[in-house]
Amino acid sequence: MATWTGKLVGGLIGMLTLGPFGAALGVALGHQYDANVDRERNAAGGAGTDPQTAGEQLFRSTFRVMGKIAKADGRVSEQEIAAARAVMAELRLDPAQVRAAIEHFTAGKQPTFDLDAELEQLRRACGDRRDLLRVFLEIQVRAALAGNNLEPPARAALQRTARALGFSLLELAHIEAVLRIRSGSFSREAPRTSLSEQLDQAYEVLGVSPQASNEEIAKAYRRQLSRHHPDKLKANGLPESMIEHAKQRTQQIIEAYELIRGHRGM
Repeated sequence: MATWTGKLVGGLIGMLTLGPFGAALGVALGHQYDANVDRERNAAGGAGTDPQTAGEQLFRSTFRVMGKIAKADGRVSEQEIAAARAVMAELRLDPAQVRAAIEHFTAGKQPTFDLDAELEQLRRACGDRRDLLRVFLEIQVRAALAGNNLEPPARAALQRTARALGFSLLELAHIEAVLRIRSGSFSREAPRTSLSEQLDQAYEVLGVSPQASNEEIAKAYRRQLSRHHPDKLKANGLPESMIEHAKQRTQQIIEAYELIRGHRGM
């Protein structure tokens, strides 16, 4: 098995169910996984490369494109380098993976780097596995936010990237809004914002309006869980090194839903 793929993520659902929400979360996650993974695998069947090859391409493209976006204004600042290294740390890369990531990041900074060709290779490798491309885009936005707060040159490069991968600018804006909301911002133990602000952020994370019905909110929650479920993403080729990002997004979705559910008495 390739260096970047590793073994399947195990025990995530068990870990989550040990939290304050208990077995209900495990049931919700497990049910959604069972209901969606086979259907979405079939939808991706025959499209793109095998999951292992897709994972290798995803890893390579992630750091090459990150280098390209960091260089969008003509230079790469110390803050952008620190942001790239922070992503590597958050993804818990081992020393060999860090070295490879730095090499790819450096390649992306070169004037001869062809962004469009790289994105086309990535899109072919992932095929219909759109959730993998979404994770890729989320990581690019995370790095750009930390590196330069999405200054105009970086924003333009990200918009070009999103369009090349089939995402609308509205979808990109939603990803940016969600990633600007710090993980854990819905914690009752250490609230950093007012309840009203936390609720607004929670609705943003689920991608629904505060005026949405309870049924619409529950559907949005299940949809977001399915989209970011680590086991499903892993089965579709997400490298082991990127599973941590999916875990964090899943936890953010769960926290957002629980806040809304508690506020509404659902």
